Amino acid sequence: MKSKIPVILIFSRLIIGFIIVSLSLIKIENYQAIAVTLLSIGLLTDIFDGIIARHLNVSTQKLRRLDSTVDQIFFVLVGISAFILCPEFFKTNAYKIIILAGAEVLIYLVSFLKFRKEVATHSIGAKIWTLFLFGTLIQVILDCQSVILFNLCFWIGLLTRAEIIAILLILKKWTNDVPSVFHSIQLRKGKTIKKSKMFNS
Repeated sequence: MKSKIPVILIFSRLIIGFIIVSLSLIKIENYQAIAVTLLSIGLLTDIFDGIIARHLNVSTQKLRRLDSTVDQIFFVLVGISAFILCPEFFKTNAYKIIILAGAEVLIYLVSFLKFRKEVATHSIGAKIWTLFLFGTLIQVILDCQSVILFNLCFWIGLLTRAEIIAILLILKKWTNDVPSVFHSIQLRKGKTIKKSKMFNS
């Protein structure tokens, strides 16, 4: 049963995402507080699913790919709920959001064209960007505005998307959990890279 915990955490994040959208549609009382709480729980499941999987030695390529896909869906769902709540923020920042979304799509396009698989690099930069995205979404949900944090999220997002594309182009074969461009170069040379038990499988 223990081996199923990471999968349960991954799918619970998916369920949480749909709950957040549903609650935004029905406009329940105290939605902001509930949404932020659920978003925080979702982030925690994202952090601990990988840690627990590695601790239980059940971290497989299939699990890491599933984790990446659910991460994408989860944050898209939270973004949709934020749009429902604060459409003006999205209209004001439409071009940056479109550019960022386009960069994300480009990552998947590169990965599918080269490896016929989705992205699952789980780079350190991407993890850092997730925290900025998390903070930005919370600020938007609570205040319907974000300037400094959103701009940081935008630029860090572009830089980390560019790094992931570089990682994909450098790798000779599809590999999950590549911490950085440096590590992808090492892998291309046929070397074994050192990964953190806490952050990478």
